Amino acid sequence: MLKYVLQRVLFMFIALFLVSLFTFFLINSVPGGPFENPAIRPEVRLAMERRFHLDQPLIVQFGHFLRSIVTFDFGISLIVQPSRDITDILTERFPITIVLNLLSNFIIVPLGFFLGSLAALKRNRIPDHAVSALVVVFISVPSFVLASLMQYFLAFRLGLFPMIFSTSQNWDWDRLHSMILPILALSFGGIAFITRFLRGELIETLNSDYMLLAKTKGLRTHQAVFRHALRNSLIPIMGMLVGIFVTILSGSVVVEEIFAIPGMGRIMINALLSHDYPLIMATTVMYTFIALVARLLIDLSYSIVDPRIVIGGGRSAARS
Repeated sequence: MLKYVLQRVLFMFIALFLVSLFTFFLINSVPGGPFENPAIRPEVRLAMERRFHLDQPLIVQFGHFLRSIVTFDFGISLIVQPSRDITDILTERFPITIVLNLLSNFIIVPLGFFLGSLAALKRNRIPDHAVSALVVVFISVPSFVLASLMQYFLAFRLGLFPMIFSTSQNWDWDRLHSMILPILALSFGGIAFITRFLRGELIETLNSDYMLLAKTKGLRTHQAVFRHALRNSLIPIMGMLVGIFVTILSGSVVVEEIFAIPGMGRIMINALLSHDYPLIMATTVMYTFIALVARLLIDLSYSIVDPRIVIGGGRSAARS
């Protein structure tokens, strides 16, 4: 187990390095730069580029960036919030994005499991058809389109929710109320994804031999489903949760801009538009690190869902 975790941590750092390398050379291949402004005098621009190592070869610049990762010092923002420490920016923006994404997952998982189970148990009946129709809509329509539609109809036309994110500094009802629409917009795609997959898994499991055996032993349908079928269907779904989490993170980039949420997504868009290289790299590393840690936690949770699974293999796996 410990050996497996250490190997995964090593692979995480390798993946983080490769993503950083690719992102660094990609953003530097785009025409323009943070100081390419006609209002800045040439000598001032050269001095600023020298100050932030932008006049050096790309490989040397990447070396400076790697050193900043190791020392947890990403430098300062060049354009978006000039001269402000990037660590302070991420510390301020990161909690809002994480809360938004965690609340979305708290909605996605139970609703996805409920609707998927309902559709499987009521197969080819009205509940199954209704759930399938919703799944098609939620999968087909992007989260930012749903966000814009809900913002217009539910917030602007009906006035049921605030149009934009609350400026309150406290986590009170006003702030949570303003987060309902963004959370729903980010949740629909994940709900549809889990519902569709779980429906197929449960239908296949319900027709298996061991389910027929469970029923012949006297278990009722709902008892057999929750004790056996649903638990076995959880295993492939656990791997999907990371993809859903990463999809929510990427979708929140646009949704945060729509609802004026001061999170990581909005600061990343501003950094990309202004060629703020240090801030772009810092947010990319942050997103990648979160995705890799989520992947590791999901893999470690397999043995909790099914004790027969031995993490990392070994002698126990061979004996089983």
